[in-house]
Order: sequence, then structure tokens, then C-alpha cells
Amino acid sequence: MPRRRPDRSPSRLAPGDLPAPTVPRVTLEQWRALVAVVDAGGQAQAAARLHKSQSSVTSALQALQARLGLRAFELRGRRAVLTPAGEMLYQRARALLEDAGGLEQAARRTSAGWEPEITVAVEVLFPTWLMLRCLARFGAESPQTRIEWLETVIDGTQEALRDGVAQLGIAPLVPPSMSGEPLMEVHFVPAASPEHPLHRLGRELTMRDLRRHRHLVVRDTALRRDKSRVNVDVAQRWTVGTMATSIGAASRGLGFAWFPEDKIRQELANGQLKVLPLRGGRERRAHLHLVLPDPDAAGPGTRRLAQIIREEVARDGHGHGQGQGPDP
Repeated sequence: MPRRRPDRSPSRLAPGDLPAPTVPRVTLEQWRALVAVVDAGGQAQAAARLHKSQSSVTSALQALQARLGLRAFELRGRRAVLTPAGEMLYQRARALLEDAGGLEQAARRTSAGWEPEITVAVEVLFPTWLMLRCLARFGAESPQTRIEWLETVIDGTQEALRDGVAQLGIAPLVPPSMSGEPLMEVHFVPAASPEHPLHRLGRELTMRDLRRHRHLVVRDTALRRDKSRVNVDVAQRWTVGTMATSIGAASRGLGFAWFPEDKIRQELANGQLKVLPLRGGRERRAHLHLVLPDPDAAGPGTRRLAQIIREEVARDGHGHGQGQGPDP
């Protein structure tokens, strides 16, 4: 008579044969939701940044906290703020996401040769025509590489580099712990429409004169921007979204601004704008830097685009503050 095999059905398992309970793990999406909520300042803003519904962000946070058995946020009045445990999780999550992003980018570079897409954050002070010339040259060499050009202002460039949004940047300041090199010098001049009351004074102007008129400012594109930062203390100020809007408003006599001279070359030539005769300094200068967040991890396409930018800036003479504008 054949020997009967032991019954191993789930209801008859021996104690040592019991399967281990399945415990859901914290996913990258849940970590990403935590970081986005902190960086963006709320769940609604995080949902917009992640292109997800607010309910999905809320669910991700709830699942993360339930899995870890702790609270990442606590209410203070109407605001949700990080607990000490939440602050620790946030810092570790940022490092985890950076590592995961680097791994993903490395895999893409390995499989596709050059990167399929490069995001470059460019401070709006950099000449537009010069950047277009750089991209045209790069596009001729690598037509299949997609380029996303972020036109950033003040801290927006640093934020895009720190958050891993951009692989290459042109910024007024090099973010801490990143590699940067001097690229070019930008000259600013105060300007307004020839019909502006400041020009009608018919004399050299002082900072006191400027304070009596509307100052046109381009908004910082960083999410965590410092709204108190201004370069002229005035009673009247309009903050606009783009350099083009600021130039258009000034050309219509609606205010004055400090403009990069390269950006208003045409308006100065055709008489739409006129440099203000400011006593003791009609010119300011700023330095732009070429920034690679992690040169060792940069892909060949990113390194090549950086080299093209260096060569085109040097070719035009901007690297020594002597650029004459676009080719005739």
C-alpha cells in the first residue's frame, strides 16, 4: 500500500511552516510625497508639483506614518509642522530620493548613450540669444536629446539644482556643496522711458529721487523665495513674472528698473528706454557661474552642453565682460 504524503494545505501547516506575515513597505512614492509636502508648503501645493490628486498625497502620507508607527506632522494652530521624528524622516527621504534619482539617471545613460533629456536652469540675466546659439549647436550634435530650459530668477536656479530638477545651471551664486565656475559678468543700468518724470528733472539723480517712483521687479522663481529681498527701497513697486514684462512696462513709462544692458540693447537703440543719469554709479555688475551639481555623475550630454556654453561665452567675449551682443 503506497505511503500517504502529509497534508500541507494551509489549514494543516505545522507551526514552523507558517508563512511570514506580509507587511507593506514604504515606497518611493510615499517618501516623495513627504518631501513634496514639506518643500511645497502643503498637501495641495505638493499635489500640484507631483501632478497627483490631493487625496492620493494624503493617502501616501497616512500609509507612511502607519507603516512606521509615528507621526511626521503635528498641528500648530492651523499649520501642520514637522515633528522631530518627521524632520529626521524628511532629511533621510531627501537623501534617499537623490540616490534613487541618480541611479535612474545612470541607468538611462547606460542604455541610451547620451541622456534622452537634459534640464538646464538658466538665470534670466544670461543673454537669451546666446543661450539659443548654444542650444542650436548642441541640437545639431544631438538632435534626439530633449532639452527643458527653465528661465529662473534669483534663488530659482539654486533651488532647481538643489532639488535635482536641473542637471546644469547658470546661476548668480553656486549652491553649497556644488561645483561651479565663473562664466561671465553682467552689466546693469537703471533705465526708464524717455518720457518718465525722472528724465524730466534734467539733472543727475540720487537714490532719493528713485524712491519717489515705481520700481519694476522680476519675481524670484524659487518656491521658498524671500519676499523681503529688494535692491531699491521704494514706496511703489510692481513685481512681475518675466523680464520681458518688466521691459514692456518701463518702455510704456510705468516705472523704472535696473536692467541687464544686453537685455535692453534694442530698446535703448530705438529710444523706447533711456539710461537714467544716476549720480555715483549708473552701472552695477553681477557674476554668473556655470554649475554642475555633481560633475562625476553628469552624463556625456550634460558635460557636452556645458562645454558648448563655455566656448560660446568665450567666443563672444562675455567671459571678460566685453560682449557686444548677438552677431549682426
